[in-house]
Amino acid sequence: MQTQLPKDLLATETGQTADKILRSCVHCGFCLSACPTYGLLGDELDSPRGRIYLIKSVLEGNEVTQDTLSHLDRCLTCRSCETTCPSGVEYGHLLDIGREMAEEKSARNPLQRLIRYGVRKSLTTPWFFNLVIKAMPFLRHSTAVQFTVDELALQQKLQDQQEALKSSVLLISGCVQPALAPNINQASIKVLNRLGLNVLETPQEQCCGAVDHHLSGNADAIAKIKTNIDAWTAYLNQGVKAIISNASGCGVMVKDYPHLMREDAEYAKKAKRIAEHTFDIAEFLSKQDLSIFTHYKNQKVTFHSPCTLQHGQKLPGLVEDILRRLGYRISHVNDAHLCCGSAGTYSIFQPKLSKQLRKNKLTNLLDSNPKIIVTANIGCLMHLQKGTEVPVKHWIELLSTHS
Repeated sequence: MQTQLPKDLLATETGQTADKILRSCVHCGFCLSACPTYGLLGDELDSPRGRIYLIKSVLEGNEVTQDTLSHLDRCLTCRSCETTCPSGVEYGHLLDIGREMAEEKSARNPLQRLIRYGVRKSLTTPWFFNLVIKAMPFLRHSTAVQFTVDELALQQKLQDQQEALKSSVLLISGCVQPALAPNINQASIKVLNRLGLNVLETPQEQCCGAVDHHLSGNADAIAKIKTNIDAWTAYLNQGVKAIISNASGCGVMVKDYPHLMREDAEYAKKAKRIAEHTFDIAEFLSKQDLSIFTHYKNQKVTFHSPCTLQHGQKLPGLVEDILRRLGYRISHVNDAHLCCGSAGTYSIFQPKLSKQLRKNKLTNLLDSNPKIIVTANIGCLMHLQKGTEVPVKHWIELLSTHS
């Protein structure tokens, strides 16, 4: 793709990155069939190729209209197009640049700005979010229950038996997961303890920054990223062997820290080190001996693979492989590459599209009449559970229950 970006923009790292990504697009159109919004709306401006043209226009200094914002807002950032693209176009990174510049140039409705600000602050302020969940417990995951006191005591006993930091991993607890579905982190700790690992947890206020990043709160996102890098680097320096994420949305964000901090002389190398030590829990467990866990021959499980796992982190089929190793039979899911419509806060700001995508996804997930659906991200879990009576859980809970 030919570009005519202003010279002052091309003099920056951001401009050079955007120009390189734009020029890598060859207009082939392979991305259209992989795009959930194009599949629903049939408008090329709601496809990756169409949005690339819109971003190119923005970067070249043209006017940013409300229509431009609407088309960019409707992108799920699922990155399915990246998996399909034969040219390796880094669409997600280009979208981040385009959205930020479009936001700066646009006169977004003040009410929209206020709502977006309120949502991201509410979700990333633990004391407030926890208070809301406590006041309205129906918002929690319907199957979210604490382990019994005996089980917690056993976990603590197992932790006490470990060799301090040299056998420790750091679990990213998340900013909303501890309140919405606390059993996910507890199950993760139990599984890792069974493997002889001491588990340290990040405090809830150490949000990965994804919510701010995707809602134009870039300054707040960078502040959170720097806080995390400083805190987690200290753990690595003391001997922690890995940083574990059990929410694929958080995992892909942390693995993107090097890109987001690439222009920061102080944090660029630190960000790279954090990303190199960060693993989705499936990625980490795939390298472990899992023979201590009970095998369930031919027990059928339906797995929903989050976009942030299969497209963002590029770990397609990994959870399914682990479950097969343990004897589970994985049901086939049609259009498994398509987004369920959760996409972080997308279900809040694009409810109509989000619900249609969920309906389509559940049709495919329920086709095999499953007794349980498992996934790997809290957002997908909460979103899908609202559309079905079939229990939706994190896959790590299977290992925890049958270990």
